[in-house]
Amino acid sequence: MRRPLVAGNWKMNGTRASVAELTEALKQQALLATVEVVVFPTCLHVGRVVSELANVSIAVGAQDCSTEAGFGALTGEVSASQLADAGCEWVLVGHSERRLILGESDGVVSQKFKAALACGLMPVLCLGETLEQREAGQTLEVVERQLACVIAAAGIASFERAVVAYEPVWAIGSGLTATPEQAQEIHAAIREQLSREDKRVADGVRILYGGSVKAENAAELFGMADIDGGLVGGASLKANDFGAICRAAGN
Repeated sequence: MRRPLVAGNWKMNGTRASVAELTEALKQQALLATVEVVVFPTCLHVGRVVSELANVSIAVGAQDCSTEAGFGALTGEVSASQLADAGCEWVLVGHSERRLILGESDGVVSQKFKAALACGLMPVLCLGETLEQREAGQTLEVVERQLACVIAAAGIASFERAVVAYEPVWAIGSGLTATPEQAQEIHAAIREQLSREDKRVADGVRILYGGSVKAENAAELFGMADIDGGLVGGASLKANDFGAICRAAGN
């Protein structure tokens, strides 16, 4: 049985004051032991969030890592080993905003995935298509290509220590959400692609849905057979909304 997971991506949001307020509010939430919860603050706030959430069952991750696992002359970058040293347990890899806005290729995403694993972090591999690609009927082709590159680089066994997140780009921050049936179709295809390499690994991999997940639609999305939780954006900045989504994952 796959344990549900809800991940909150805070993106480029937060000040010292607002992060302190949010972490305090998260500590007041009634979270279910059956649901795993992780939040992804900016690198600037990771240390504080790790400290503030030390005594509650909410893990902390980073929103990105360098392609290099250790140390070196890469000004402005943060390596997976540094994130682990700061108390992170997780890291997002290949988020669509990094792929589309910052030009990260499938190859770069694969390198980051491997770097995260090498340092003991749990990567959340983000996959997804743009609206143009969906309208052109290319959704499965795009997602399969993105996933295949990582499988080729890191091996299928690496997914025993990783999570996959399907996030249709057209649904992120737009208020639009894939229907539960649309999301389930892609989640099932992702699991089938993994299964062709190793059914046991595929059956154990958690696949999250990301794309305007809200308290109002979470239960219906999470009720699908291959949707194991959510990668939550804007709603994760509101403790009560995020808590409701986490509870929906446990029901």
